[in-house]
Amino acid sequence: MFNLTFDNQFTAALPGDPESGARQRQISHALFARVMPKPAAQPQMVHYSQEVAELLGLSTAQCQSDEFVQAFSGTRILSGMDPHATCYGGHQFGNWAGQLGDGRAINLGEVTTPDGHLMLQLKGAGPTPFSRGADGLAVLRSSLREYLCSEAMHHLGIPTTRALSLIVTGEDVMRDILYDGHPAPEPGAVVCRVSSSFVRFGHFQMLAARQEKDLLQRFTDFVIRREFPHIASDQTLGKDQYLTFFNEVCQRTAELMVHWMRVGFVHGVMNTDNLSILGETIDYGPYGWLDDFDPEWTPNTTDAGNRRYRYSQQPAIAQWNLMQLANALLPLIEDPSPLEAALTEFAESYQRHWQTMMAAKLGLEHYNEPLNNRLLALLSDCEIDMTLFYRGLSKVTTNDSEHFTHLSSAYYDPADIRGKAKEDMGHWVRDYLDEATRQQQDDQARQQLMNKTNPKYVLRNYLAQLAIDDAEGGDYKKVDTLLEVLRHPYEEQPENDEYAQKRPEWARNRAGCSMLSCSS
Repeated sequence: MFNLTFDNQFTAALPGDPESGARQRQISHALFARVMPKPAAQPQMVHYSQEVAELLGLSTAQCQSDEFVQAFSGTRILSGMDPHATCYGGHQFGNWAGQLGDGRAINLGEVTTPDGHLMLQLKGAGPTPFSRGADGLAVLRSSLREYLCSEAMHHLGIPTTRALSLIVTGEDVMRDILYDGHPAPEPGAVVCRVSSSFVRFGHFQMLAARQEKDLLQRFTDFVIRREFPHIASDQTLGKDQYLTFFNEVCQRTAELMVHWMRVGFVHGVMNTDNLSILGETIDYGPYGWLDDFDPEWTPNTTDAGNRRYRYSQQPAIAQWNLMQLANALLPLIEDPSPLEAALTEFAESYQRHWQTMMAAKLGLEHYNEPLNNRLLALLSDCEIDMTLFYRGLSKVTTNDSEHFTHLSSAYYDPADIRGKAKEDMGHWVRDYLDEATRQQQDDQARQQLMNKTNPKYVLRNYLAQLAIDDAEGGDYKKVDTLLEVLRHPYEEQPENDEYAQKRPEWARNRAGCSMLSCSS
């Protein structure tokens, strides 16, 4: 029934472990191990993405079929699939962790499409050799968060892996949501993730750490030819191409960080094994969205002490992770100086893109550092919803006598829209409008630029939790509604204003809304 054509170049071109199956083990001189997904007991569709299905050439009828549910729950293997889990290492919270690998992800195979190849990957489909004692499964709560955010980020214009489907397995899975010694059964689920590649920084790190230089070179050649073909102009790749590859990964990562900062996204677990060489957002675990503008906020309970992966630190962590990738590629390039230059260029490139982005958030043609710094300080001083503030600011005009008409809904504490806080923000708004006038940005042009840059709708933590609450009770209507709203994040959609409201008080300290773990 399915018309999917598989061309599994990863497993065809690179060495795999001679042993197949999920027995947990260290592997060497190999990039993957073949392993079969765990069949689901009673798989049932929760949702599928029509857009992603169309990328794969799948019709609505095919997606609504039992065969689809069987295939993308891991219960039935289609002809041409070659299920496998890949081996990689990484630094976790700054510490080298050795072999990690796809602990709860199984790649089904690479599908050939008119626009290129796409790898299909199941998350939560059972144990692999890299599960490190865990069951390799996932729960509906975490799976729904990944499914929603993958598609929400795409429509925000942010590079990301996509999600084809979300399927419940019909079995309960034990999870301790906050790692506090209180595990409980939760509905199991499987997400099918889609990307041209799931290669991470950690793949290169693992080969370098094991001093498998020949395989490192072979793997790097494969990645360049497969994912960066414009670099592979010569039959034989060498130091120049490896350096060009690294530079491009740096640039893509810089642009990704700017996007995250633009919309207030916090990844939560930026380990080196969770960064993609494509510059895509990958691995939606304990992520979160800034509600109030707190640069020091991290959604990850595991990171609550050091806040290594807090919002403001993400660009610096990206550079640190790129340094680890540079170290892994050094055996191929030999001279560290051009790698160091690329890392310097990363920082400079990020800063240039960030300034351009921050100017656009204010609807300005040119970045004004003092003006921007004053605003960030004001946003930090009060509890102000970042998303609502910038959308409200776009409605302020030079003729407004009372600016707070458009800004007040962004404040969590009514006391902050009185007294000195209101006075200070009022002074800033007047200076801002004067600057817009100096830059010859009239109200209409400024608003248009701002509303292309600042979304009205993002996947607020509490909205995701409300969808989870209903889904765990078997009601998936909110999933569909939320996804439809998030498909048009920059449009006003007045009929959906309820999805653009700031965090309610009940969600301030609720697990899943403000506190998340790696099992989230």
